[in-house]
Amino acid sequence: MRLLFSALALCAAVLGRAADQDYPLAEAQEVLARGGLPNFFLKAQTTGAEVKIGYLGGSITAQNGWRVQTLAHFKKAYPQASFAEINAAIGGTGSDLGVFRVKQDVLSQGPDLLFVEFAVNDGGADPRRIIRAMEGIVRQTWQANPKTDICFVYTLTESLSPPMLEGKLQRSASAMEKVADFYGIPSITLGMEVAKLAKAGKLAWRAKLPKTEAEKAALGDKFVFAADGVHPHDSTGQVLYTQAIVRSLPALAIANNSPTVHACSLALDPANLERAKLVPVTAAKLSAGLTPADMATDAFAKGWSKRLPTMVKLTQPGQSIEFTFKGTHCAVYDVVGPAGGMVAVTLDGKAQKSVQRIDAYCTYPRLSTFVVGTDLPEGEHTVRLELLADPIDKAAVLAKNKNQIDKPERFAPLHFFPGALLIVGDLVP
Repeated sequence: MRLLFSALALCAAVLGRAADQDYPLAEAQEVLARGGLPNFFLKAQTTGAEVKIGYLGGSITAQNGWRVQTLAHFKKAYPQASFAEINAAIGGTGSDLGVFRVKQDVLSQGPDLLFVEFAVNDGGADPRRIIRAMEGIVRQTWQANPKTDICFVYTLTESLSPPMLEGKLQRSASAMEKVADFYGIPSITLGMEVAKLAKAGKLAWRAKLPKTEAEKAALGDKFVFAADGVHPHDSTGQVLYTQAIVRSLPALAIANNSPTVHACSLALDPANLERAKLVPVTAAKLSAGLTPADMATDAFAKGWSKRLPTMVKLTQPGQSIEFTFKGTHCAVYDVVGPAGGMVAVTLDGKAQKSVQRIDAYCTYPRLSTFVVGTDLPEGEHTVRLELLADPIDKAAVLAKNKNQIDKPERFAPLHFFPGALLIVGDLVP
């Protein structure tokens, strides 16, 4: 999430007013029921039913906030059924990764309801990309099970709030509304009350929760939203989000009370990412001597097995991965961190770039992606990824975010840890 917001202002400035003219901001409403959640409510009211709720989003969803609190609400409101969550939230990621992992991380577990939360992490993204990714999530979901209900939820941050203060949705949520409206998907704007308090001067976007009477007095009548203006405190800002959902449920229940089979024959954008696939990296050709990590016994690989289906650990310069795919887009899903090295990317026989697998926030390992090629001509494309011996001034890299090398031995290696290929199309055997 921190990486996203370090570049958010720049991204927004680059996209600028031209994008807003092509994709005007939508009016902010707390709930737009559209087709409602008919299948979910019918099942929730059924004695003995097992109801699964998927939560696909970023770090705001990963917190023990609205996700945990709404699940608790459903359990209390519908005691005749049993509820289970599918927690598919990964911090710092948006719909561009969500569309590739929704099948593995959510749909494989058979959700009855899918909440999608990417408005914040998509805050600086091109609206066209947002529409294509969100539409891909919808179409994949209904292809897997046309009875699964979907609900878009829009969270808010201090930096994204100006449009909300004027009664408009931020650009990312406005783009998502085009998809929601086209497919009749309900949407809930979780930040309406947040914006209302901010406009009245009664919101502290960035503050610690007060513990002493003096701290409470210093805040006056201000409501403490978050410590960083982004991630709401579980006991304050996240509660506002949960309350918005609870207030919206009656409208979603009465919008349609008949069993519904969701259809997706027509497309809003023919270039949507419904063909997005997450392919295990082990399906590629590995260079001599390179073998997949044992996801059950390898301590490092095992720690990522919930999200990465496989892992190959490139530790020696010259080790490589090669594959051919038929489609229009390819990216790599890997782990970046202190041990990250430099990777040479060759596409269709032409050297494209060298990609550094450590950034200013890599004081610890985390999931990440990098694009090999996008908007490619439909057809077969060859890819080679090779670990280089090129040194990296990791101290200088970390210094960009005022971080420092703590233990030199953690940062000394120059490695590459891919787990999956993200392909719009198909891998060629």
